Amino acid sequence: MNKFAHALSHRLPFNYVWIIVGIIFIALLSAAGIRATPAIMILPLEHEFGWSRTTISFVISVNIALYGLIGPFSAAAMQSYGIRRMILGAMGLLAIGTLLSTFMTLPWHMMLAWGVIVGAGSGVVANTLAATIVGRWFETRRGLAMGILTASAATGQMVFLPLMAYMVDHVGWRSVALMVSGVAALAIPVIALLLPEKPADIGMRRYGQIDDTVHSTMTGANPFVAAIGALKKAIRIKDFWLLFFSFFVCGMSTNGYIGAHFIAMCSDYGILAVGGASILATMGVLDLVGTTLSGWLSDRYNARVLLFWYYGLRGIALIFLPQAFGISYFGLPIFAIIYGLDWIATVPPTVRLANDVFGRAAAPIIFGWVVVGHQLGAASAALLAGYMRNSLGSYTASSMMMGVACIIAAVMVLRIHGQRHPGDASPEASAAS
Repeated sequence: MNKFAHALSHRLPFNYVWIIVGIIFIALLSAAGIRATPAIMILPLEHEFGWSRTTISFVISVNIALYGLIGPFSAAAMQSYGIRRMILGAMGLLAIGTLLSTFMTLPWHMMLAWGVIVGAGSGVVANTLAATIVGRWFETRRGLAMGILTASAATGQMVFLPLMAYMVDHVGWRSVALMVSGVAALAIPVIALLLPEKPADIGMRRYGQIDDTVHSTMTGANPFVAAIGALKKAIRIKDFWLLFFSFFVCGMSTNGYIGAHFIAMCSDYGILAVGGASILATMGVLDLVGTTLSGWLSDRYNARVLLFWYYGLRGIALIFLPQAFGISYFGLPIFAIIYGLDWIATVPPTVRLANDVFGRAAAPIIFGWVVVGHQLGAASAALLAGYMRNSLGSYTASSMMMGVACIIAAVMVLRIHGQRHPGDASPEASAAS
């Protein structure tokens, strides 16, 4: 039992579950800032070491792929060994990997530090963590909580990117790596002190829980076997593949393309790194609003219809992006508003559908496999966009391709049945998932 958290929970004028949300928000925010760092480093690394954009994009794609591939095994490990222990280990990896990167001089050094170590750590502190926390601590308001936690990724960019761009210009890219390493290290004692494993550890029920039913949270099962077993069941269900491939497109059009290449894209049009980072930060502010609102909407409206609009609007924004750079004053703001509000608004309704189809117990692991699709899409886009930029001299074709893929995904999600899993507790709980 976490004695400090137990004592604090009985002194607060509000439910301690919102402290849990705040702690996980900070952890996810820190990891998001670290994941965003390579986008700032593309140009400095090209100039200092002469590495090609394709080489750097390949490292970023490995980081993104590991971030996704580790997700389902991480979700299963959290059920076997505990959330707190897994997060602490992941934050340690993020701190070590970013610190080691300050010594790199060869491409394989970057691959080890940013591709493997940071990629592995970020795979734990990801949306699968948010889904696990929401399932364990919330009976109602699960969509809202998932929206808030998902928005942390955008907030991480909002907080870090402009500062990182300024530091790269005035101090050097190594100062950025040291800063994000320190942020990860500082989060460790906060998590250790304030995060209990489950509500019962501090004498609480799940938020909105009415009865005294205790749901088992620690299975003791082999996490590898549990993750593979969940996948074997999921692949027999068409809804899984629709979720997987729609999220593949989501990853292509966010982390892999805009997240990895937007700052470098801006430089093609004469916009400095600080300016490009500021635009991304603005989109981060907008996404904080959009994704939180998406969570609220997911508690109340058909998740498939929400996803249709999210993917469709994102596709239109990406097709418009090449023209946005040519429209004085209004072009990029229009893109930033449409894309920013939509950035990762897809996550809360996707998690809700995973809960509806697979049930509360299995949903975090299944969602972890769906996130694999997201990150494989992101890795593919990061590498492909870098290659196409080198070959064609611009990002225009990439933007058009990503936009068309989003429109295809918008149609695809309408075919998801999303039937309610028979093992879910109550209609009210399902509606709030």
